[in-house]
Amino acid sequence: MQFLCLKLLHFLALLCIAEAVIHLPRNITIPAVIVFGDSIVDTGNNNYIKTVAKANYPPYGKDFMGGKPTGRFSDGKVPSDLVAEELGIKPLLPPYLDPSLQPQDLLTGVNFASGAAGFDPLTSDLASVLSLMDQLALFKDYITKLKSIAGEERSSKILQECLVVVVAGSNDVTNTYFGTPLRRSHYDVPSYTELLVSYASSFVQDLHRLGARRIGLLSLPPIGCLPSQRTLRGGPDRNCVDEYNQVARLFNKKLSAALNSINRQFPEARIVNIDIYNYFLDLIDNPQKYGFKIANKGCCGTGTLEVAFLCKYTCSNVSDYVFWDSFHPTERTYRLIVHRILKQYINNLIM
Repeated sequence: MQFLCLKLLHFLALLCIAEAVIHLPRNITIPAVIVFGDSIVDTGNNNYIKTVAKANYPPYGKDFMGGKPTGRFSDGKVPSDLVAEELGIKPLLPPYLDPSLQPQDLLTGVNFASGAAGFDPLTSDLASVLSLMDQLALFKDYITKLKSIAGEERSSKILQECLVVVVAGSNDVTNTYFGTPLRRSHYDVPSYTELLVSYASSFVQDLHRLGARRIGLLSLPPIGCLPSQRTLRGGPDRNCVDEYNQVARLFNKKLSAALNSINRQFPEARIVNIDIYNYFLDLIDNPQKYGFKIANKGCCGTGTLEVAFLCKYTCSNVSDYVFWDSFHPTERTYRLIVHRILKQYINNLIM
């Protein structure tokens, strides 16, 4: 009886396809969403590896279905889910390492992201999480499985028409560069941002080589305004750390130029720099404009420094907060950002 109930629940879940919010031009399809990156987009891969960078316990998932902690570093859904939802593909984007993954999940997209990862391999090593190269290896495994399910021709079409999203870089700057001396002893800020862009460029070209043709890389946000960085480096008044924001802007400028160059190499592809910096900064600087009240602290714990296992309790009204913990936004913030970037960039990615 229990087995039949589980099968029925899975069947109902497959029927529960999200209603599209972003409407594509006629004769254009996006059959799947594939995501790589860090904790901003991890939907639970870190649950299945040995690392302290996990979010599979309360209060994470407080506003997820049934209040269930799933490994998502937020109170609810994260951008991976929301992109798939807004495109009408499915309501959640499952982690690839989930042992209960179904064939249908492979056809419509999966998530390879790992919380605390970065473009710099050292960043992932320090946190014992999946590097982007590890994620790429899993992607190759996914392609093999996809071909066994859908065949060579259909698999190639899915890869060409799916939307690939890459979100990384924040951990490289905050944790690896400024958090340890391991890179600062060999690189100044300009050379380290060059290193990050070279890793990002190589990763994009690897994705292209494996068949991806619609690839969006998110820019760095104003990382100096994250609650944790305000606490650690923002002085008594917990101001935004301008030095960190300058690094983010420098990286974003170099990444944009690099992706433009790659686009010229691959005219049949759409490789897009998705700039979220200014919109996110406006959310933080003017929270009332977007219906928020608090942007300098997270909802979880004191909101000033806690993240992951340090989060023990939450605020009374999550919807008042731009940030869930000291590093990650709330689902409500993510929804605003995802809707904005899809409206602004979707045509660049598919036409």
